[in-house]
Amino acid sequence: MEKIEVIVSSYAAEAKGIVTLELRRADGASLPRFTPGAHIDLFLPNGLVRQYSLLNDWRDSGCYQIGVARVANSRGGSAWVHEKLRQGTSISISAPRNNFPLAADHRKLFFVAGGIGITPILAMIRQCIAEQRDWELLYLARSRQRAAFCDELMGFDRNRIHLHFDDEQAGLCDFRSALRKLGGGVPVYCCGPAPVMEAVTGFAQEHPNNPAFVEWFAPPPDSGGGDRAAGSFAVKIGSSGREIEIGADRSILDVLEESGFCLPFSCREGMCRSCEVKVLEGEPEHRDYVLSAAEKAAGNCMMICVSRAKGASLTLDL
Repeated sequence: MEKIEVIVSSYAAEAKGIVTLELRRADGASLPRFTPGAHIDLFLPNGLVRQYSLLNDWRDSGCYQIGVARVANSRGGSAWVHEKLRQGTSISISAPRNNFPLAADHRKLFFVAGGIGITPILAMIRQCIAEQRDWELLYLARSRQRAAFCDELMGFDRNRIHLHFDDEQAGLCDFRSALRKLGGGVPVYCCGPAPVMEAVTGFAQEHPNNPAFVEWFAPPPDSGGGDRAAGSFAVKIGSSGREIEIGADRSILDVLEESGFCLPFSCREGMCRSCEVKVLEGEPEHRDYVLSAAEKAAGNCMMICVSRAKGASLTLDL
């Protein structure tokens, strides 16, 4: 994956446990364009790669802005950003990718953001304002002190924004009450922790006229990816005809790397679309969280970090 060298031009505390970073090229040159909902990979010097949503105006090609919440049980990503990264630091990033775009035909939208999940939603709201789309936001946080960008949001249109802080309202949000007021045909765009996402997707399943579009931080806790039966199968390399056996307990990505292939990847959890490969023959068993239902039904691409074969073999465009 091609890397872009940037510097941290600004680093500031945004809310309790959350910092915002502004990234620019050292020479001031433009960065690749992005669309609201996009994210970038941050290649940390400790060897980790982490994905963060872009929150700034998509029309500004001079910088990227991201928000990073410190995770309580950090595996080394958010902790490094909070403890080591500072203004003036040089770091590598990827070009933006968007697995969570706003549909052009959605003229009225309802957003649900939980905690740091406000970052992609903030960029989407900017787009809605610029394009004069009708929108509302339900923003959830454990406390007002942990609610990033609250003042900026209120400056847009406080009448469109509904806040829920658990400590002030003595409990979690009643999603049923909040969402059942939606009119038919209004889609819900949601990003946040698992309980928020599960509540929204559950509502959408019961109300087909209010489809949900979501972006997960991590695989859903009940995804069961590690518990599902996964037999061995063969992967055939389309360019050479070489066949490689994928064991029942191995991923396609891992085995191909061991076989000498240099392939792009990032999260290794089916969350970022970095390792997407075209399927030439065979039927993939999709275990990712980024492909749409239509893309999964078409079966002509797959995420080789988590997905497998339904049959005895797959032929991949490698």
